[in-house]
Amino acid sequence: MARQILVDLTPLRVSPKFARLWVGNAIGGIGAQMTIVAVGLQIFDMTGDTFMVGLVGGVALVPMIIAGLWGGMLVDAFDRKAVLMTSAITGWVSVLGLVALSFHDQALIDAGDRAEVWPFYVLTTINSVAATISGTARSAIVPRLLPPELVPRASALNGMAFGTMLTVGPALAGVIAGTIGLPWAFLVDAILFSAAFMGIVGLPKLRPIDTVSRPGWTSLVEGLRFLRFAPNIRTSFIVDIIAMSFGRPYALLPAVGAVVIGGAEITVGLLTAAGAIGTLLASLLSGYVKSVRMHGVAIRRAIMFYGGFVGMFGAVILVTQWLGATSTSSTLTGVNWIAFALAAVAMAGMGASDDVSAIFRSSMMLVATPDSMRGRMQGVFTVVVTGGPRVGDIYVGILAAWLGLWSPMLLGGILIVGLVAVIARNGSSISRYDVDHPLP
Repeated sequence: MARQILVDLTPLRVSPKFARLWVGNAIGGIGAQMTIVAVGLQIFDMTGDTFMVGLVGGVALVPMIIAGLWGGMLVDAFDRKAVLMTSAITGWVSVLGLVALSFHDQALIDAGDRAEVWPFYVLTTINSVAATISGTARSAIVPRLLPPELVPRASALNGMAFGTMLTVGPALAGVIAGTIGLPWAFLVDAILFSAAFMGIVGLPKLRPIDTVSRPGWTSLVEGLRFLRFAPNIRTSFIVDIIAMSFGRPYALLPAVGAVVIGGAEITVGLLTAAGAIGTLLASLLSGYVKSVRMHGVAIRRAIMFYGGFVGMFGAVILVTQWLGATSTSSTLTGVNWIAFALAAVAMAGMGASDDVSAIFRSSMMLVATPDSMRGRMQGVFTVVVTGGPRVGDIYVGILAAWLGLWSPMLLGGILIVGLVAVIARNGSSISRYDVDHPLP
């Protein structure tokens, strides 16, 4: 019975190469999630402005879109191991730069001054570009290491790893930032990042199986033409863009911790970790994945649940402010624990439902796409899952400044449920997708 409920570990047993890649990515990803939280805390500490925090994603958006599309072409045309190694080294160097910048800012604080903000945006953008290409290559490698029937189970394992990253990384970043200082959070990331190379080094050469166009306009057009006649994959991208554009609470968390719930950096880390715990539990209890055939239906239901939890998070902020129960305490003793508990439940629900959606969306894309197109489709997929949240950060920053902290999530939840219900309605192509007969 436990085997039917718990995540299936078969991919790790069948492929040692996949196992090493998975472990290395999980450890390195903990550090990466620490940096995502630390950058937000660093910029909020320097500016006190939620919009400036949201701008981190906005500045990186266009470079990430270009990197996703170009990276996908590189992955299809060249050795996937070489592409992954090069992008990983670039990401590691950018983290080392953030370590130096944060320690520099700390030294200036002691002298009564602050560092410039713009270098943080530059290095964070480089890091995001490298992560986009790495994610594209890493995902496109998985079907070359495992048989098709194990790809959905590998997606569930990747979700569990991601949940672990999101659980440990942000909580650790919040604790380190709130106790010994932000620079040390960046330094721990730089150390953990090196574990990612463990899984990459052990990979075999993964050259293209078929003849593929060199990166450029022709290759891009071929990929977009394939997507044009792949309604299931295309719709899965669209519904995820909707969810991530209108349902990303993370840029709000520094302000929520500072002026609504209380607890400052520690609360930010704990709320982020609550979302990750939801992701982790959803993957840990994903034994059902191998028995689900209608992946499109599962995607629709998961994203609509996600929208419901997004709206709940916004409602918690609204009611807390309306009742005048807000807290500006920077310590745990001053936290509004009722508001925190409800917000944590909403975050956990978002994490769990998004993970279920991601498992089936990723499996659909990898199984239904031919190997010669996997890099380019994974590039678009990576642009969607990384670019959508950046659009969401801008949306959050603008609407929060205009209507208040409650508005982005409450209104966003309503939009997500309504739009996805229409786009992925019963009878649509994606609602008929059957994993036993995978059609893109």
